[in-house]
Amino acid sequence: MEFRNALPEGGALLALDLGTQTIGTAFCDAGWRFASPGKTLKRGKFGADRALLEALIRERSVKGLVIGLPLNMDGSEGPRSQSSRAYARNLSALGLPILLWDERWSTVGAERGLIAQDMSRARRAERIDSAAAAVILQGAIDALAGSAF
Repeated sequence: MEFRNALPEGGALLALDLGTQTIGTAFCDAGWRFASPGKTLKRGKFGADRALLEALIRERSVKGLVIGLPLNMDGSEGPRSQSSRAYARNLSALGLPILLWDERWSTVGAERGLIAQDMSRARRAERIDSAAAAVILQGAIDALAGSAF
């Protein structure tokens, strides 16, 4: 509810799939209909990551962030969830609303989609993180369109 209320007019969103070595990105249109994979960024120190993300936010006029929350299969949180929450807290200084979204099946869904496109293993490895970010974002915008998050 908070996230949706913070963006009554909608607006472009940026999703992040936080890995240990990379950050997959995805964007959606201002009307929250379609998510598309973006760049996969090499993860470094937070200051460098933040500068790259700020550039993407300016370039795409992003109004909100959706960050994948890696929950355990039973829905509980582990160390990776805590890391994602800490990253989100650090990004809150950007002043954009942030939604943490369950990413449990995002990589599986992304991999299936890339296989369906008959993409080679090497090419899938390059694109999996941004494709997973698009799966995370599509799930979030579908829920936002149908309910009050």
